[in-house]
Amino acid sequence: MKKIKVLSVFGTRPEAIKMAPLVRTLAADERIESVVCVTAQHRQMLDQVLSAFSIVPQYDLNIMQPSQTLSSITVRTLTGLERVLEEAGPDLVLVHGDTSTTFAGALAAFYRKIPVGHVEAGLRSFDKYSPYPEEANRRLTGVLAELHFAPTQQNAENLRREGTVKNLFITGNTVIDALHTTVQEGYRFEQPELNAIDYAGRKVVLLTAHRRENYGQPMENIVSAVSELAQNYPEALFVYPVHLSPYVQQTAKAGLSGLPNVLLIPPLGVLDMHNLMARCHLVMTDSGGLQEEAPALGKPVLVLRRETERPEAVEAGTVLLAGTEREGIVAAARRLFDDPAAWKAMSHAVNPYGDGKACSRITRDILYYFGCVSSPASDFAPF
Repeated sequence: MKKIKVLSVFGTRPEAIKMAPLVRTLAADERIESVVCVTAQHRQMLDQVLSAFSIVPQYDLNIMQPSQTLSSITVRTLTGLERVLEEAGPDLVLVHGDTSTTFAGALAAFYRKIPVGHVEAGLRSFDKYSPYPEEANRRLTGVLAELHFAPTQQNAENLRREGTVKNLFITGNTVIDALHTTVQEGYRFEQPELNAIDYAGRKVVLLTAHRRENYGQPMENIVSAVSELAQNYPEALFVYPVHLSPYVQQTAKAGLSGLPNVLLIPPLGVLDMHNLMARCHLVMTDSGGLQEEAPALGKPVLVLRRETERPEAVEAGTVLLAGTEREGIVAAARRLFDDPAAWKAMSHAVNPYGDGKACSRITRDILYYFGCVSSPASDFAPF
């Protein structure tokens, strides 16, 4: 029997973290030929993840350029994938989430009438400019996709309201599968400063802030809030892996350099990030993925955004939308510092995003689509 050739296309660090366990699961199934193409939309941070998961892509478009624009990313991905799709001849193209690589990958496959599978489908903020350009990317990809792998029931309902009812599967999020392999007891960090921290005796706050829509006043508000918190809670340690964006670097250093309990460090590899998250007291972030990862590790999350496309965690009580105003961020953080009961309630809430079996569900659903098994996987349901 001819194997089903599945081409997984991704290009950024977050995509790679969530696709890596799926690539492994697909490769382990004898009925599937798993092929990987990376666009390297983010070169350095992508390579860290590929190395951590021992993934060697068959195709590498290497599109990253200095001062790249959204248009240039999209164009170089489209043109690069023309050759890859012609040479590889996949039966299915998998894309993940909401990046420019995601949309361009789906569009390139559509142009050749190759079915597209959208992993992490159905997330919606309902504001096409926030997050930007991610909200538009995932909506456009949903229109092009043939198979829709929605992490949660709410994601699936979003798609149904938009008219998607065929080949819609509820799988859980693959990032929970990744965490089951990356978080390790007794882990030694590659970033040396992290090995010197007393995680048992000190409240460590993991901070990430880099989203494009937060550039300007929102980012300045976030930095100002963290500065105030650091000065009010000298016993806490704020660890900020600073994104490589020149704007983020400049803003973080201008507002936080010199504070003795703020540690500004380079971006972390996936193993360092996940193990730091597992040992921290609290996460403050404008990231999307950390909103899913931290609850799985029992860590309260303050989301430094005005809205979230991941409302399940807000409803479950593991995530609090703190906004981008200094006063709101400070008030939310102070409550978790000062009220142990509030911290405990958030840390013990149910994680709504997965059980570590998303990749096996997606693999079975692909086999079902191609007629290799008689039924799809059972839908994921939170505990």
